[in-house]
Amino acid sequence: MSVSQSIAPHLPSLRRFARALSGSQESGDAYVVALLEALVDDPTLFPTGLEPKIALYRVFLKIWNSVGTNDFRISSETSEAIHGLQTLTPKPRQAFLLLSVEGFDADAIAKILDIDTAEVAVLIAAADHEIASQIDPADILIIEDEPLTAAHLEEIVTGIGHNVTGTARTHAAALKLARETQPDLILSDIQLADGSSGVEAVNEILGSLELPVIFITGHPELLLTGAKPEPTFLIAKPFNAETVKAIIGQALFFQVRSRVKDGNGELPRKSSESAADAR
Repeated sequence: MSVSQSIAPHLPSLRRFARALSGSQESGDAYVVALLEALVDDPTLFPTGLEPKIALYRVFLKIWNSVGTNDFRISSETSEAIHGLQTLTPKPRQAFLLLSVEGFDADAIAKILDIDTAEVAVLIAAADHEIASQIDPADILIIEDEPLTAAHLEEIVTGIGHNVTGTARTHAAALKLARETQPDLILSDIQLADGSSGVEAVNEILGSLELPVIFITGHPELLLTGAKPEPTFLIAKPFNAETVKAIIGQALFFQVRSRVKDGNGELPRKSSESAADAR
């Protein structure tokens, strides 16, 4: 089987990982493009003797961690995006996301990061501490039409110290709650009780509020093609609590970094950005 055939089934999940790691669709996808270009130029870069998915993530993170000192031929536009993110994604956060979002076990993570298995636990603990230390309690709006799922999400959110501003089951309710409560983050289903799209509701909300959005769907591969503006943060159904906690932490972490970069400590509230490119 060729390298392209081996990696094709795993590209959607790699895009999800890259976006969560970088905090944006544009930057995450730029890394994936850099990987594909590198493999086209030199297929021998793809590790042999490993499961294809593990091998794909391993070579991806080698490129991620070494851009600026390697010989990969990357377009100037892609290279600029990559260089700007080098300091934002240390190995502890990579290990944390490989475990909590991608579902790799410690042995697989060790192979991907080319480290000892014992070091994996150390990296994950370091990431957990780093993220928690930089995030204050946030106000989170849940857009979900299934009562049990909404209750589960609320339990997860409050269990990690955040506040739920409300739960919306319809497009109109989502707009009303967002306007009234001014949340810091949104957790949104794709299909709502009134037959409308959660994506459309969030797009309207982001017409007046700038905040991170985490979408929840039973078919994440449909939103991870790389062919159009898509969500930065995406959770697949059925989900587990640890994945939700991890993605909430990542989304809020990048929001904090954005505030620090702005230098005013305040979250901008006006934006024309679409939900599909929220970050």
